[in-house]
Amino acid sequence: MIDFYFACTDAFAYDLAICLNAWCFKPDGCFSPDRGRAVLVGYEIVRPLEAAELRALPILCRGAALRFLLTRLIDWLAVPAGALVEAKDPLEYLRKLRFHGTVSDAADYGHASLQPRPRTG
Repeated sequence: MIDFYFACTDAFAYDLAICLNAWCFKPDGCFSPDRGRAVLVGYEIVRPLEAAELRALPILCRGAALRFLLTRLIDWLAVPAGALVEAKDPLEYLRKLRFHGTVSDAADYGHASLQPRPRTG
């Protein structure tokens, strides 16, 4: 469970973007629209997203993926031997960032208010 109270004090949709990055990719690295839909539906039961947040979701997801890519890269390069922190693979978030670069609207994340675009490539 995520404690949204401590997660972000600005754009709530950014916290949602972090969740989409963390919970909605399969072990093979592919995004799961079913998982995305479940996260978005569950979120909107409590707090419906505004139209501006829906429009911003792709860029927020890119920003969240970039943030975790960079912090993991710093950890990968700078965690001293014997530290209690386990460095995680930063390339996981590079792959996620590449996926988000193909997304143009919230429908690609499973949001029901829009119809998903056909995927190419």
